[in-house]
Amino acid sequence: MKMFFKLGMLLASMLLAGQAFGAYSCTVTPVNVWGSGYQLDVTVTNNGPGSISGWTIELDFGEPANVSGSWNVTLSGGNTSTPNFSNCCSWNGNLAQGQSTSFGFQGAHDGSFNLPTCTGDDTSSSSSSSSSSSSSSSSSSSSSSSSSSSSSSSSSSSSSSSSSSSSSSSSSSSSSSSTSTSGGSGRFRVDANGNITKNGQPYSANCANWFGLEGRHEPSDDPDNPSGAPMELYVGNVFWNPTGRTIQQTFDEITAQGLNMLRIPLAPQTLDPNDPQGQASVMKNHESVLISPARAALEDIILQADANNVDVLLDIHSCSNYVGWRAGRIDARPPYVDNTREDYDFLREDSSCSASGNPSTVTRVQAYNQAAWLADITELANFENTLGVDNIIGIDIFNEPWDYTWEDWKTLSEAAYQAIASVSDNQLIFIQGISGSANNQDGTPDTITEVPHGSEEFNPNWGENLFEAGGNPPNIPKDRLVYSPHTYGPSVFVQGHHLDIASQPECADLEDLEAAAAGCDILIDPALLRQGWEEHFGYLRDEGYAIVVGEFGGNWAWPDKATGPIQAAWSHVQAGVYDGQWQTALVDYMVDRGIHGCYWGMNPESGDTGGWYGHAYDPDSNTGGWGTWQAFEAPKTAILQQLWNSGPSSSTSSSSSSSSSSSSSSSSSSSSSSSSSSSSSSSSGGGSCSDIKSGGQSGNFNTTNAYCFRTQDAVNGWGVSNFQGRSISVTVNGSGT
Repeated sequence: MKMFFKLGMLLASMLLAGQAFGAYSCTVTPVNVWGSGYQLDVTVTNNGPGSISGWTIELDFGEPANVSGSWNVTLSGGNTSTPNFSNCCSWNGNLAQGQSTSFGFQGAHDGSFNLPTCTGDDTSSSSSSSSSSSSSSSSSSSSSSSSSSSSSSSSSSSSSSSSSSSSSSSSSSSSSSSTSTSGGSGRFRVDANGNITKNGQPYSANCANWFGLEGRHEPSDDPDNPSGAPMELYVGNVFWNPTGRTIQQTFDEITAQGLNMLRIPLAPQTLDPNDPQGQASVMKNHESVLISPARAALEDIILQADANNVDVLLDIHSCSNYVGWRAGRIDARPPYVDNTREDYDFLREDSSCSASGNPSTVTRVQAYNQAAWLADITELANFENTLGVDNIIGIDIFNEPWDYTWEDWKTLSEAAYQAIASVSDNQLIFIQGISGSANNQDGTPDTITEVPHGSEEFNPNWGENLFEAGGNPPNIPKDRLVYSPHTYGPSVFVQGHHLDIASQPECADLEDLEAAAAGCDILIDPALLRQGWEEHFGYLRDEGYAIVVGEFGGNWAWPDKATGPIQAAWSHVQAGVYDGQWQTALVDYMVDRGIHGCYWGMNPESGDTGGWYGHAYDPDSNTGGWGTWQAFEAPKTAILQQLWNSGPSSSTSSSSSSSSSSSSSSSSSSSSSSSSSSSSSSSSGGGSCSDIKSGGQSGNFNTTNAYCFRTQDAVNGWGVSNFQGRSISVTVNGSGT
């Protein structure tokens, strides 16, 4: 009761503290104060005479300020009672007479909070008019679940068979970036073998996506924010089910598993500290871990990652927190390609990123263009200076730009590199691929451009298609460039090459829900998958490029734990089999080719993939478990350990990495480094084996047939798990076990 009395008195009578010192003064405005935290805005005004080129102010709290995040300012002494704040850069340091600039910060208090006073240049203080402060500590609605839609979706626009031939052969390209190196010696680089280095040493990108700040889609019946798009980092501790989990606890757990890099998706609106969808009133984290606005949360996660020796890749995930993952281009507008989805609550036909050419369905315009995009890239790249950190590995310049042609996307990428290089010599540019078609959402929905992607047998995922990059590379120094395709398995979108066409020829040319309606069965053939990955992006390793798959992952239990319509559509296939086989096959391929990746997602709130952390939420039995994390999912941990333990490595050539048998077994999956030196047999035992001469082997062998594996290296241990009631017989050194 005492604490609430103090807080109420504070909010009723809080004064703005103002100081005049020298040429400039400052005013502190309380934005939000709750039980254990606060958020303040500070305005600095040049009172003249003349202009100033920089400023520094001191705030006196009378007790430790415990600053946890700040924006548009350089901070020192954040845990002292008198922290200092200075202009972060020239744009808010150069003030003409009468001009003002603002910054913000937040921190923690012990339940009794007093507004700090401003001091500087040995001048006395003065005060200005009073102000009320909004003090909603956190939303207290009792809404149970807000089922998050996937932040990463496979293309729902069909890549209809195009008659256009592949004009750019992925295997024959020999050209490279116009400049082989940037000439600098920045912190992060790519060496001549296409391996990322940090401070000159080989670097293994052991990475996962920690998402939420890009915006989520709230249900239309959410009591507080219907159909909203709040930007909030998921932390596994929501107000209706407080768990005590902290961000530091998560860092402790993920770094103990070997993670050293996070990809952080965000939207342009995340950078705006005043955006209404980035405020505490629409957030669902428990007040003990709630950080508002979203801009502060972004800066806070970068700073906490830096303190935990974790590097971050900043990803512009969309042109809008409302439009989200479906954008595909900077100026996306309806009709969107997913607007015919049935029983789907998250259509965004009312939202656009274009200032013009919008259909009548649009009631919300968040206009975005190349100039605004480049400004955001520049601001993100400059975080290493404004935040004083050295853990920003690079900028993922736009998520899944699937609606561009390669030529258009290449041109935009070149401009993005110049923006990054203008403020940082340390960071890399991460460029994703495109898809199989373009210009779907450019305002001319009836004129769609088919895009070369190799064999028509392999439809690329959104962001996967780098088929033309080898023959037509961007004019970007090769030592600053990382290609970052996205690829997903059946839990996101069932492609035609995921189907058992040999047994069901009637399923040819079908995919996803059309295939489900036809009763098509799924067959995951690693050899076939490798052919698609190789021509879409893997061939670039042979040309000395770095590749980090920006998103991969999936719902291992699929179709269980998927949405109701998906479970019903695919009820004829066995649950918990196929997406795991697909993920295992991809990781085997990545290890063989020396490719790293960022798992989607670290956190589990993605509707179609789940996450590395388990999720208490179940669409059928526990909707109230949304936002509550469980232990790491064991099979996902296993493949991540396989990938991460491979370390920085040279690529195996495509001729050996993709020469595995085209077995018809639906569950055959080769080991990470033995795809060409192991074989399966249809008999109950036997099968010929080739020797495996490299060390550190691990294997995931899911097969109904016998599987023979032999190595000349010492075997320090092995294990077998019994899946789906299959009988298991293991022979080691000729002895049956």
